[in-house]
Amino acid sequence: MKRLTILIAALIIAACGTTNNSTVKDGNKYVPYENRDGKEAVVYFTRSLSPEGLIAAYEKVGGNITGKVGIKLHTGEQNGPNIIPREWVKALVEKDLPDATIIETNTYYRGDRYTTEAHRKTLKVNGWTFCPVDIIDEDDTLTLPVSGGKWFKKMSVGSHLTNYDSMVALTHFKGHTQGGFGGSNKNIGIGCADGRIGKAWIHTTPGQPNQWDIKEEEFMERMTESTKATIDHFGKHVTYVNVMRNMSVSCDCEGLGAAPVVTPNVGILSSTDILAADQACIDIIYAMTAQEHHDLVERIETRHGLRQLSYMKELGMGHDKYVLIDLDNGGRQITAADVAKGLKPFVKE
Repeated sequence: MKRLTILIAALIIAACGTTNNSTVKDGNKYVPYENRDGKEAVVYFTRSLSPEGLIAAYEKVGGNITGKVGIKLHTGEQNGPNIIPREWVKALVEKDLPDATIIETNTYYRGDRYTTEAHRKTLKVNGWTFCPVDIIDEDDTLTLPVSGGKWFKKMSVGSHLTNYDSMVALTHFKGHTQGGFGGSNKNIGIGCADGRIGKAWIHTTPGQPNQWDIKEEEFMERMTESTKATIDHFGKHVTYVNVMRNMSVSCDCEGLGAAPVVTPNVGILSSTDILAADQACIDIIYAMTAQEHHDLVERIETRHGLRQLSYMKELGMGHDKYVLIDLDNGGRQITAADVAKGLKPFVKE
């Protein structure tokens, strides 16, 4: 009987893996910080939601941004209310990235950014006129290798992407209808995949009518593999800035149709580690009160969005442990719980 019990236990472990929460693959299960393993990255944080705050956050992580620079930015649908303010980005460009170009791709869905012509009109409406904007799939596509992927061996991206030596992922952190949340991973994985081929590979099973049939864990994994192709291409010459402001549960793709914001504004985070940047934002959300984070956590968990984080870790894209540095208080080390204390209720500007 004892040997039978041991055998059964061994079979369960073989089938399910270890019980260490750091290996949880279910995208609807949050892994607390103390249950994670591995080395720590560094994430910088400022409460200053302003041009000055954006500049301060970027300057801590921009050391390897050299040569021809592409700023991967979600420029939004026409008159979208929640995108990163243009004057903030303009200030950053003028001070630190004077020769940079904003890079975008056309959308997979039919809308105001579906074609290059319509996309350029939308860019003007939204005020992205202070520096060049390159719609990188305007002319053609190319493929980048996906190392270690289980869904892809290559990913199709806009052909202009490889014209750049460095990339700054400047991300509006928020919810997302399909991904649960949209951080640096989503900004790159969907945002660099071209509008017709790459995005279709991520979103749609060929030969069936539902454009958005790939969901939950599989979608998170496909999107993350797309991101890996791009960041592997840039190597050390890519960095990440997440702006936690106007965090609707809806993506900026929904423009004026986005759900009302109810989650408090937080601040700006930056890192040279993509997983640490997105994980720190998620940790701050989960550290909020139940009332403050209810809508966003529900969106994240119902879409199994946390699989983005565990899969980035599996693919060796970064670290889910980190040292959080408070730029507003002399660079002292703080926690996500410290950030989440005393947040003010969201007020529309």
